[in-house]
Amino acid sequence: MSIEIKAPTFPESVADGTVATWHKKPGEPIQRDELLVDIETDKVVLEVVAPADGSLKTVHKEEGDVVLSDEVLAIFEAGDVDTSAAEAPAESDTATSESEEKASDGDVIMSPAARKIAEENGIAAADIKATGKDGRVTKEDVVNHLKGGSSSAPAAPASEPKAEAPKPAPAPSNAGAAPMADDGDRIEKRVPMTRLRATIARRLVEAQQNAAMLTTYNEVNMKPVMELRKKYKDTFEKTHGVKLGFMSFFVKAATEALKRFPAVNASIDGNDMVYHGYQDIGVAVSTDRGLVVPVLRDTDSMGLAEVESTIADFGKRGREGKLGINDMQGGTFTITNGGIFGSLMSTPILNPPQTAILGMHKIQERPMAVDGEVVILPMMYLALSYDHRMIDGKEAVQFLVTIKELLEDPARLLLDI
Repeated sequence: MSIEIKAPTFPESVADGTVATWHKKPGEPIQRDELLVDIETDKVVLEVVAPADGSLKTVHKEEGDVVLSDEVLAIFEAGDVDTSAAEAPAESDTATSESEEKASDGDVIMSPAARKIAEENGIAAADIKATGKDGRVTKEDVVNHLKGGSSSAPAAPASEPKAEAPKPAPAPSNAGAAPMADDGDRIEKRVPMTRLRATIARRLVEAQQNAAMLTTYNEVNMKPVMELRKKYKDTFEKTHGVKLGFMSFFVKAATEALKRFPAVNASIDGNDMVYHGYQDIGVAVSTDRGLVVPVLRDTDSMGLAEVESTIADFGKRGREGKLGINDMQGGTFTITNGGIFGSLMSTPILNPPQTAILGMHKIQERPMAVDGEVVILPMMYLALSYDHRMIDGKEAVQFLVTIKELLEDPARLLLDI
């Protein structure tokens, strides 16, 4: 029985997607629910799995092709599959002639995946040792060629030593060292920007161009929170099954401050100012694919344990590429923590259409004047970037001071004062 494999149904905020990676090839035995293909959108990577046992019959959309919602990607043949098909060369059983292309500089046949990698790295097809059926160059051949394991390029002259592997270029030196004579070590790699990275870049530029963005700074004494965390962290973890971190204190402090200063919790929609009667706080999470901002919903009703467990789940799913579009839609305010990477101070960029973002930074011991005496305290710089079209400087400063006061006296969070 033939089954159409379709792209997922995209939400209204996502126009289309790109075929990122086919994990299965035509004729290869596939079990039900095995991953077939990844579809990359502006926000997340969506996975398409096998509907039953069987194999791919034909592939209509190759890697790199743009697809629309519910568009047919491939035809799947359900039923028992001859396992001997799995023993065929990985690139030899393509179902259509479109998946086999001749290299532009000769009669070498290359698979689309192999051609893509070769073009990205500037490798001529004739220089790659082909191991596929009928002399085809497979993806693995190109990868091996890059690693230096199966190159059929002419050997280096006897007068020059043969390099075993590419070596990184030495760092510039001011000691008058002679420049390198071998230009072959100056390696460059050109990689297309992913849809997520391109979207992040576009939104950041738009935020700077379209908003009257200012940043105000303050510093907070983290000693009270650190002492409270040290005193109760073991009991907290034993009771709730999750570690007590700093982010939950910042989320709760920001939630209370947002309630006191509604303009910071608002957004701009054209000429309208939209005031939100709830607090949905996005927490920036760094992944291999780029920065994503999953959203904590209704943080006013969340306890510290629920905040910590949700953030931990976001981080885990973000690293695995399993965050859904719904996880990152909405949000009325954002918190980003550059301190985990060692940043001492930075200027966070707004996350449109939000009108403010809070930047946390590295905790560092500094000498501070307390009651006329110099005391060493663990201090953190805070940065609040805000849209001056919506928020006045007075409100921005008072908002940040409120967060500072709540963190320096955590009992205020419990007493709601």
